[in-house]
Amino acid sequence: MNEDRMLRTDGSYGSLYREAEKILREAGIPDAANDARLLLSFASGLDLAHLYAKMGEEMPERTRERFLEDLSRRKAHVPLQKITGTADFCGLTFSVRGEVLIPRQDTELLAELSVSRIREMERAKKSVRVLDLGTGSGCLAIAIKKFCPGADVTASDVSPAALDAARENAQNVGVEIRLVKSSLFQDLPEVYSIIVSNPPYIRTSVIGELMEEVRLHEPRLALDGGPDGLFFYREIARESGRHLEPGGWLCLEIGYDQGPEVSELLKMAGFSEVSVRKDLSGLDRVLLARRREERDV
Repeated sequence: MNEDRMLRTDGSYGSLYREAEKILREAGIPDAANDARLLLSFASGLDLAHLYAKMGEEMPERTRERFLEDLSRRKAHVPLQKITGTADFCGLTFSVRGEVLIPRQDTELLAELSVSRIREMERAKKSVRVLDLGTGSGCLAIAIKKFCPGADVTASDVSPAALDAARENAQNVGVEIRLVKSSLFQDLPEVYSIIVSNPPYIRTSVIGELMEEVRLHEPRLALDGGPDGLFFYREIARESGRHLEPGGWLCLEIGYDQGPEVSELLKMAGFSEVSVRKDLSGLDRVLLARRREERDV
């Protein structure tokens, strides 16, 4: 892993950082400078402010060994979050060790819009029951519970490993959520005020074309949405009405090109107030839909 290049540096934090940045850039890592900094911070146990103060100092041998090992993994396109074992989401830190999808900034919009709907319900003096369908690391359910502590939050997943990760993350963040092993709605007889989900939505044929960080290091179970990417949306459209109270909300993350098709699925299933919201990049990202009130049916 270009060890000879590292040996030619003066051994200081600064020189090793600069060489690491070059190595990552040559490997095609998009934000090489940022990743080099974060890897150096992780290996040394220093925050960035203290790290900058040490740039002229020699790096201890054990720190250097760990840094080079982590650098080698990142050069091979292992996601940074899988190396450090954590990812930030909505200002909270989550463990992403094992077979769980790394929380992404784009999904924060889904959390924000869900929290907004829950607070509207709470202002109307309603008790709110939330389901995070396919919770993965638990980031959505946990963030919702953190920012809406009065809500009753259930998180479900078909993967026992994902449920273990969500349990660990809930404990680390300091919230209590209910965890249920279920394939979609199979073992969820309850009715909820709001159902939130970031289901797999990538077309099967496209998975092989994804960047290495996703294609090789993310669980396929969390990516594959079937031949057209809409398998889980069809199931959610078909089943969720029976699990939502009248006037309840369905909040879904969608692919950038799936808004019209998923909207039509939900309208055909009898949902109203169907709308698509864009992320900070201007791409369709979240779909909101409401189960009709009994008087509207």
